[in-house]
Amino acid sequence: MSSMNCGKSFYLSRKTEFLDELNTIAGLRHKNLVQLQGWCVEKGELLLVYDFMPNGSLDKMLYKEPERGKLLSWSHRQNIALGLASVLVYLHQECEQRVIHRDIKAGNILLDGNFNPRLGDFGLAKLMDHDKGPVSTLTAGTMGYLAPEYLQYGKATDKTDVFSYGVVVLEVACGRRPIEREGYKMLNLIDWVWGLHSEGKVIEAADKRLNGEFEEEKMRKLLILGLSCANPDSAERPSMRRVLQILNNEAAPLAVPKVKPTLTFSSDLPLPLTIEDIVSEADQESMCKIKID
Repeated sequence: MSSMNCGKSFYLSRKTEFLDELNTIAGLRHKNLVQLQGWCVEKGELLLVYDFMPNGSLDKMLYKEPERGKLLSWSHRQNIALGLASVLVYLHQECEQRVIHRDIKAGNILLDGNFNPRLGDFGLAKLMDHDKGPVSTLTAGTMGYLAPEYLQYGKATDKTDVFSYGVVVLEVACGRRPIEREGYKMLNLIDWVWGLHSEGKVIEAADKRLNGEFEEEKMRKLLILGLSCANPDSAERPSMRRVLQILNNEAAPLAVPKVKPTLTFSSDLPLPLTIEDIVSEADQESMCKIKID
């Protein structure tokens, strides 16, 4: 029998949440998904049991100090971007029912012994028929990864997953969190990379810890792809199918405007959170749940 994880990353406190996640992932099969082995009861709590992933989560691997372990190489980072794109194509287009994950983030991506990515934690996922519109619900997810229209209207679509994917791609390329404190200032990763792009210096966003050990054109391509996916305008974001084609050199990279687009929402409802709120939430590693009327 293979080793297994039975950890808090997959812990669900309520029976209904547990059953929802179990039903969502029971029929999913993809090499870049964590493989469900079963479930167990530990100290009165329900837990899902997955294959053991020896390299832990992407965020732990990406942000640990180099002297405390192996730094993710450029080839590993490329493979993570590619594998995550592949599994999202599967979830969005190839399943019998479309699956919107709603919580794509570095902490929910596990790495196997060869540093292949495995997407997990489907506690917030929603099943949708392919011909149905977006899911309107409580806005739920992790700060720094949420698309602006999702924060505004609470409607989850494949394009909200694409936005989150774009943030993860920028994390992988830059080695920086979506929102960080720099002294008294707060740094938004998307804004920072877009600012460098507008100056024609996007390559300067590459993770300095790599010491230049990457292919510059491919790094630039990955950074631009991350920006195209994290475009504030959902209509301008590519599908995950197009993303996968770009990564496989089967389609040309998308053009990204030099200036980050700004959005005007038609609703009188203001954006629910300021950047200060987001940073406060991110510091607490908490989930965002906002009622949308």
